[in-house]
Amino acid sequence: MSTPDATRTRLRNEKAILEAAEQVFARHGYRGASVQAIAEAAGLPKSNVLYYVGSKKQLYVALLERMMTRWNAMLDDISVEDDPAQVLEAFIRSKMQLSKEHPQGSRLFAAEILGGAPFLQEYLHGELREWVRARARVFEQWAERGLMDPVDPVWLIFLIWSATQHYADFESQVLGITDREALSDEDYQHITDFLCRVILKGCGVRTTEGAV
Repeated sequence: MSTPDATRTRLRNEKAILEAAEQVFARHGYRGASVQAIAEAAGLPKSNVLYYVGSKKQLYVALLERMMTRWNAMLDDISVEDDPAQVLEAFIRSKMQLSKEHPQGSRLFAAEILGGAPFLQEYLHGELREWVRARARVFEQWAERGLMDPVDPVWLIFLIWSATQHYADFESQVLGITDREALSDEDYQHITDFLCRVILKGCGVRTTEGAV
């Protein structure tokens, strides 16, 4: 049985490994990254990394799935009884916050998808497909009740994913065009408000301020 100190050590090391791996994989890709480089970034022996995560592949897949879990948590428990304006706005705002706080994780996921998603095929065709279908059914019921326009719910989910992740995945483009060194908290607030206003208006739902 683990002692409290052992549990704290394990959790601390696992967190360090995941954070280091996210940086190394995002910078070098799956092929270019090594367990040794991840261990050095985490400040741990290579043997400790393998002990906690099993293998390079297991660590890589765990990072990708963790990112999707973070992104989609806001929609996990929605129902037809919820207010679509509140749900969609909360989803957009949480996604933008994650793009700000975890840009490397977003870029890692984007690189995997652009590479044909070799490590995520089972997840994409199984768990994630069913997750999207379940959310889509709720969106369709909202439309049937007249709470929003009958927009295609799957395309809507794709739109929110892509619009919010853009500011992490294409940060260099955003900064170059806007002549900024970095996006400020105020920038993120303005971008988030803009996306909420445009997407909710396009779906025919009302914002929390009451404007269509």
